[in-house]
Amino acid sequence: MSLVIRKAEARDASMIFSFIRELAEYERLAHEVDATEADIARALFGADPRVFADIAEWEGEPVGFALWFYNFSTFRGRHGIYLEDLFVRPAFRSKGIGKALLKHLARRCIDEGLARLEWWVLDWNEPALRVYRSIGAVPMEEWTVQRMTGSALRQLAEEP
Repeated sequence: MSLVIRKAEARDASMIFSFIRELAEYERLAHEVDATEADIARALFGADPRVFADIAEWEGEPVGFALWFYNFSTFRGRHGIYLEDLFVRPAFRSKGIGKALLKHLARRCIDEGLARLEWWVLDWNEPALRVYRSIGAVPMEEWTVQRMTGSALRQLAEEP
């Protein structure tokens, strides 16, 4: 077994975009992907990136990724990491690769004095939920996610 977790590089943009599309298919959300490879490359590797990615390689082959950014807790007075996407190709699941990506981010949190690592998971994704429970993650059941996009977002922005 040879697993390496490394920081994504500009040459990885196409692969990361491919992982994003594979994740969207798995989550039954491919219809929601309107990002382009250029969008992802610009966000991750442009002049002032605000989002970051780590690549998991199994025996030299890229097999998964974690895409994340810093958030902030006013209650804790410190930054944390929000994990936007975690994906491991199906043929490489159950090898500890997803857990290794999470461990890598946990280590970053500890090393940088960050307050927390958090993410969302679809309620039907029982394999992921089992992994998350096994490492001590707890659901934030008292919180409800709110989102504005598209016309609702424009309408609020343009309200007098």
